[in-house]
Amino acid sequence: MLKSTLPTIFCSFFLLYSCQWKGQPSKPTAQEEKPNTDYNPAFAGQTRITPVKTKTPYNIEILNTSLGKPWGVINLPDGRFLITEKSGFMNVVSTDGKQVSKISGFPKVDDKGQGGMLDVALDPDFKTNKIIYFSFSEPYEDGNHTAVAKGKLSSDLKTISEVKVIFRATPTYDGDKHYGSRLVFDKDGNLFVSTGERSDKQTRVYAQKTDNYLGKILKITKDGKPAPGNPFIGKSNYKPEIFAYGIRNPQGLALDEKGQLWDIEMGPRGGDEINLIQPGKNYGWGDVSYGIEYTGGKINNGTTQKAGTEQPVYYWDPVVSPSGVTFYTGNIEEWKNNLFIGCLSGEHINRIVIKDDKVVGEERLLLDQKERFRDVLNGMDGNLYGITDSGKLYKVSNK
Repeated sequence: MLKSTLPTIFCSFFLLYSCQWKGQPSKPTAQEEKPNTDYNPAFAGQTRITPVKTKTPYNIEILNTSLGKPWGVINLPDGRFLITEKSGFMNVVSTDGKQVSKISGFPKVDDKGQGGMLDVALDPDFKTNKIIYFSFSEPYEDGNHTAVAKGKLSSDLKTISEVKVIFRATPTYDGDKHYGSRLVFDKDGNLFVSTGERSDKQTRVYAQKTDNYLGKILKITKDGKPAPGNPFIGKSNYKPEIFAYGIRNPQGLALDEKGQLWDIEMGPRGGDEINLIQPGKNYGWGDVSYGIEYTGGKINNGTTQKAGTEQPVYYWDPVVSPSGVTFYTGNIEEWKNNLFIGCLSGEHINRIVIKDDKVVGEERLLLDQKERFRDVLNGMDGNLYGITDSGKLYKVSNK
C-alpha cells in the first residue's frame, strides 16, 4: 500500500442566491483571463475559444438548499432524483425538491478530503431489477481506493441490499484526493468507470503505467469483469479492464448523441481538459500538460505535445475545475447536444458548443450564483439540473 505525503486542503462556500436570468454579470471570459503559462496550443480553437451567449430566456430556480454534500445526481424512472451524499448515503428527492428521504444500508466510506460516496448509475434494467451501481472511496487497512459496487433498492427506496463490490481500483493508497469516479453505461450494458491518479507525485507515474488502475478510463461488465472488446485484453503488462490511460482527475464522463465517450478532467495550475476518449489511447498525464505544478514549476520540462499521446480537444488555463458533465437534449433548442459542465473553482455551469468533435463556443452560466457546481443532469423532463458543494439543487428551464 502507498502512503500520501501531502496535506488535505479544504475549501467551502456558503452563499445563497436565487434569481431569474437577466444576463450574466461582468466577469472575465476564458479569452480575457491571464494564463499561468505562455504555452502555445497544438491547434486553433484548442483553448480560449470565442464566447457565445444564450439568446433564449430561461429561469433559474433553487429547489432545495439542504442536501448536505451532494456529489452525483441522476433521475429515477419516475422523474425523482437520486442524489449521492459524500458522507456515505443517498437521498431520493421529489421532482419539486421538497421531499427528501434517505436510503440506508451502504458500506462504509472514507470521506476525508475528496473521498466519500461518489457517483451513481441505474442498471439498464433498473425498472425490473431495481439494481444500482455506485462508486465510493473504500477504506482498506491504512489507506483507501476507488471501488465500484452494486446493490438492490427496496420497493419503497428506503434501503439497499445484496450489496457487492464488483471492482477495486488498486493499488490502495493512503491519500484523500483524485478518486475520479464517474460511472456511465454504454448501449451494450457495459460500464465505463473513471479513476484518478491520487494526486501526489509518487502516484502520478501510475497514470502512464498499464499494470494498475490509477489514472484510467476502465470498461467493465455488470459483474466487474473486463468488457468484451477492450483494447488490451490478452496483452502482457496491461490490465484488461483498461479502456484508455494517462488520465489525471476525471470527475466528468458522458456519452454524446453519437455514442462517443467524452472525459473532462482537472489539471494542476492550468490544463483542465476535455478529451474525446478512444480505445487504447494514452492521454498524456504524467508526461504532458498545459498546466504547471501548484508550486509554479514546469511539468516534465514544459512538455505539451509528445508522440504517442493524444491532445485534448480543449483545455483551460487558468482552471475552472470541471466536475460532472452532461450532454443536453432538453427544451432549449439552441442548447441541443451542447456539453454542460459543473465547475468548482470557476463557480459556474460551463456550456460548450461542439461541431465535428471540435469546440466552437463557450459560455459561462450562473456566474452570479457564486456556487461550486459538482454535477449537472440532463433531466428526463427536458430541464437542466445542477447540484452544488453547498447542498443546493438547481433547476434551469425554458422561460
